[in-house]
Amino acid sequence: MPGPASARAAGTVRAEGIGVVVLARGPGSTMAELLRSLQDSQLVARFQRRCGLFPAPDEGPRENGAGPAEGAARGLAQLPAANGKGGRGPANGLRRLAAPQAYVQKYVVKNYFYYYLFRFSAALGQEVFYITFLPFTHWNIDPYLSRRLIIIWVLVMYIGQVAKDILKWPRPLSPPVVKLEKRVIDEYGMPSTHAMAATVISFTLLISTMDRYQYPFALGLLMAVVFSTLVCLSRLYTGMHTVLDVLGGILVTAVLLVLTYPAWTLLDRLDSASPLFPVCVIVVPFLLCYHYPVSDCRSPTRADTTTILAAGAGVTLGFWVNHFFQLASAPTESLPVVRDIPPLTTDMLVLGLTKFTVGIVLILLVRQLVQNLSLQVLYSWFKVVTRNKEARRRLEIEVPYKFVTYTSVGLCATTFVPMLHRFLGLL
Repeated sequence: MPGPASARAAGTVRAEGIGVVVLARGPGSTMAELLRSLQDSQLVARFQRRCGLFPAPDEGPRENGAGPAEGAARGLAQLPAANGKGGRGPANGLRRLAAPQAYVQKYVVKNYFYYYLFRFSAALGQEVFYITFLPFTHWNIDPYLSRRLIIIWVLVMYIGQVAKDILKWPRPLSPPVVKLEKRVIDEYGMPSTHAMAATVISFTLLISTMDRYQYPFALGLLMAVVFSTLVCLSRLYTGMHTVLDVLGGILVTAVLLVLTYPAWTLLDRLDSASPLFPVCVIVVPFLLCYHYPVSDCRSPTRADTTTILAAGAGVTLGFWVNHFFQLASAPTESLPVVRDIPPLTTDMLVLGLTKFTVGIVLILLVRQLVQNLSLQVLYSWFKVVTRNKEARRRLEIEVPYKFVTYTSVGLCATTFVPMLHRFLGLL
């Protein structure tokens, strides 16, 4: 007969005078249940319905309340984990698929305010926004602030992208969730890199500018919170992530910001590094791209990660080139320095848009030229037919051509575009 101590160790409580044993759940099981509830697709579906997004009538439940895609997804969910032993799934009971889903529902919108709000917010976390926002910041606001943003953004995004292909957690099931995006539907879900990108950009910008520019801190904090929150909620509205994916992305980003903050001042001195620094800037990111975790299915994560790392390498290399060859004047004051935010005038707005347009046009030309040239060289080297578009996905072709292309884009944005601005009298 076990004593009271052993009964408590077994997680049971016996009531005096009553022949009932109440099982008490331990903290481990409670946490696992919480994580499973946050990963539930029904939670995402309820949020979509509250915001007026519904599946089309012909996309409703079929047999036993499940559509064909859900049945297929459930079948995948019952498969053993790809890397598991003995055919067992994760010990915590969280869903893990052998491959992501590739199914998009037709939908009905009953609240167009939320529809356009969250579709716009989702665009704020996509690459088009960062391709425009980060160069605009560099050319028109503060190049040294832009460099810090880009380097930290690259670090956080790389960790998030790698985590997706290591964890292999699925996106929400569809149905019941309505999925509004197709491009990233083949990627895994955890963590949400949109949530990570929005959080790291907004709060890095806040932390880096609060001692450099004079503005109400409460206003800056409010803008950072609103920006990141809208992007995070948009991932639920578009049906691309579970609540757990979004919260995981925010938590990972917060931890990385805290861990890297002491080294932020070192980022401002990278351009004065030794002549061997450019070699490390190119070789290390390229090796990280080439040895990216192998996915179980066709996914754009490796290509996207290569684009991100290459752009960061190009920007860092560009700052080093500017300093080493004295192509750009050194800042008059070391960071941080408190200064007033100049008022926005018509002349300033026209000048900024002109510099932005000139820079984007040059970047697009360089991107197209370098991409075509690198592909031709790689096709010839590996004896691949030029019209074979599938060949671009091969590791030995995809990683080199994307890395060379976007390293050139980053270098162009930080070195050649300012030189062109100076030549045209825009500086």
